[in-house]
Amino acid sequence: MAGGVRQIAYVVYQDGRRQVVEGHVIEEGLVRIHVNGFELATFMCTPYRLDELAVGFLRSEGFIERIEDIRALEVCPNRSCVDVWLRDLSFRPPSTRPIITSGCGGGITFDDISQQHAPLRSSVRLSPESVPALMQQLYGAAHFYHQARGVHTAALSDGHTLILVAEDVGRHNTIDRLWGQALKQGVETRDRVLVATGRISSEMLNKAAKMGVPIVISRTSPTSLSVRLARAWNITVVGYVRRHGFRVYSAPHRIGDEAHCAESAPLHGQTAREAEAPATSV
Repeated sequence: MAGGVRQIAYVVYQDGRRQVVEGHVIEEGLVRIHVNGFELATFMCTPYRLDELAVGFLRSEGFIERIEDIRALEVCPNRSCVDVWLRDLSFRPPSTRPIITSGCGGGITFDDISQQHAPLRSSVRLSPESVPALMQQLYGAAHFYHQARGVHTAALSDGHTLILVAEDVGRHNTIDRLWGQALKQGVETRDRVLVATGRISSEMLNKAAKMGVPIVISRTSPTSLSVRLARAWNITVVGYVRRHGFRVYSAPHRIGDEAHCAESAPLHGQTAREAEAPATSV
């Protein structure tokens, strides 16, 4: 079977009955990324389309700016490593210690999320009705989830339809995969909507800020730090999306009637510590 899921036999107990069935589980493996012959990072992920994951990770960490910065890329046959050669042959992995990020999948970053991003300016707006609709589209596009469960899904949207979709055991990896797809396909990430199944943590919000994404939507909750950063960076974070409602934690002026919440937009240059206003629920 192609990468992503594995078929196995397992025992099901239901209504007092025991039955052996054939089913699927999501794949998980340890993957190393080497750049110019040096090991850059090792993390847990779903070992499929590793080229997109590697490209997106390199872009998210700022090691490349465009797909043309990569001279060659090869995924090893057993899908445990990706070798990348940059056009800049002088590149060496940073001497700074990588940060192991929160959550499943063993995310990793060399980035300091305390760094400042300028408040994001965007004219993108969503109607309240479109938020649950986008989440329903995400559920429908979750191919591995329908087969095996136990996997996160994320997508880039234009506010109406999903443009790119990615799945992985690590929610951070889904964002890198989206950026890798975008670079390979020439898709602009700025002024898009990010829709995700996983918790929005500070490092995921940091990735969204780098991508120029003004609205982040999740079926679950953000963390306290991600809310503070979102208010400082003027990113709209929407959580707990269900069919009939959701919560808006930051920059609510992008959802529904802009004039209703216009005063809640952060001031230019506001820092995360200064953005402590109460959350707004819709």
